[in-house]
Amino acid sequence: MNTQATLCGQCQSSLPESFYNQAGFLPCPHCETPVRALVFPAASRPMPQGVLGEDILTPDEAGCFYHPTKRAAISCEACGRFLCHLCDCAIGGQHLCPACLETGRTEGKLKALETSQLRWDNIALALAIVPLLFFYATLITAPAAIYLAIRHFNAPGRIPPLSKLRFVIAVVLSLLQITGWLIGFVVIYYAIFRK
Repeated sequence: MNTQATLCGQCQSSLPESFYNQAGFLPCPHCETPVRALVFPAASRPMPQGVLGEDILTPDEAGCFYHPTKRAAISCEACGRFLCHLCDCAIGGQHLCPACLETGRTEGKLKALETSQLRWDNIALALAIVPLLFFYATLITAPAAIYLAIRHFNAPGRIPPLSKLRFVIAVVLSLLQITGWLIGFVVIYYAIFRK
């Protein structure tokens, strides 16, 4: 059976196949709202695996948006376009058309297509180590490294996984830098005002 369900517009529950293409409205089995489900024939046909686009045989069958002579097998879950087996892009439990797949990839809306991720552990460690070459920058980068380490310490899993040890090292180095600044300010204060 096709994995895409027809839903009630009121309660969003799945409608049984007996509701498909009926002449009148029927009460939803869950919320009793009158519904009429007009579904193209491919929605109730089993979806064969590895089948290329099938030609349209009768005039009452829906055609693919991208290949009008091929029989529609499913509709895109994002835009609703009818798709043949050639155009159906199944990813992350969704069936999308090529245009919606590309839009989701470029806008970063499809988590299943993530191709790169920020390594927060590397950024926090770099903020703690690199500014040691430019000591005055540690006034800003040490608190920033502590913030990033705490903020992303329990970030969801990554490939490769984030290293909690790097976060800990970044926090320790940053705390040492801040402590150094505080000691420096205290020493300067006593040297100038306590003579």
